[in-house]
Amino acid sequence: MALYPTDWEDYALLDCGDGQKLERFGAYTLIRPEPNATWRPTSPRRDWDADACFELSAPNRGAWHFRRPLPERWQMRYKALRFWVAPTPFRHVGVFPEQAVHWDWLAEQLAQAPSPPRLLSLFGYTGLATLAAAAAGAAVTHVDASKKAVAWARQNAALSGLAERPIRWIVDDALKFAAREVRRGIRYDGFILDPPPFGRGADGEVWTFDKAMPQLMALIRQLLSPAPCCIVITAYTAKMSRSRLSGLLKETMAGYGGIIEAGELGLRQVSAARTLITAFYVRWRTTS
Repeated sequence: MALYPTDWEDYALLDCGDGQKLERFGAYTLIRPEPNATWRPTSPRRDWDADACFELSAPNRGAWHFRRPLPERWQMRYKALRFWVAPTPFRHVGVFPEQAVHWDWLAEQLAQAPSPPRLLSLFGYTGLATLAAAAAGAAVTHVDASKKAVAWARQNAALSGLAERPIRWIVDDALKFAAREVRRGIRYDGFILDPPPFGRGADGEVWTFDKAMPQLMALIRQLLSPAPCCIVITAYTAKMSRSRLSGLLKETMAGYGGIIEAGELGLRQVSAARTLITAFYVRWRTTS
């Protein structure tokens, strides 16, 4: 099953095809590489009008070319969340719009928790899932290996009026932090995991999804509270199949009951019956 958000006002997928996508982020339009857009665009590429375009020079390398002046950063919103977006050297802009479906899902699960849950958000990036959970009443530990990303997340928290919510901001390697939490005897009621295909930790640790994810899920098993409420994992990689990741989650949650869901995340193109699939996900929720 493919999930795609329907409540965005500040974002739109305007067109996609030929390995690129044309998007609107607030008042500005951007063109970015998109390997999953293998079809022809709705409009000829020469007619795409954008304020900036990220052009690849090699795999995972490239640069922005600005056709019109853009601010260094600008604000966007999704429902009650407010956050900054900005073109980065890695073609990202600080938000993955397709993940809005997870923010809404988290709010639904947390609203049913009998007491304020404790959540661990690993690879938390600019913090939008963290903020969605905090806004729903959770105490969140937000972890990312990038000091810049954590600072960006804290700025988003302030912008959303959530700076005083119980959020711990941690710059650390996800595996190392999870292992330390196990040794400390810390337990969590929920987990938000958004691991990259490849990355480096705060001290240069190497993360590869297919090799490290089983290790991380084994640690998550030890971090589970007696009555967990939810887990959501997003994967932007073909290194591990959806069925294998679902299997890892099933092993992690053995004995807890609940429901596991798996599917694809995507974006619906404006004025076209087309969904661009960008990632896959697996989720677990309690039924008690």
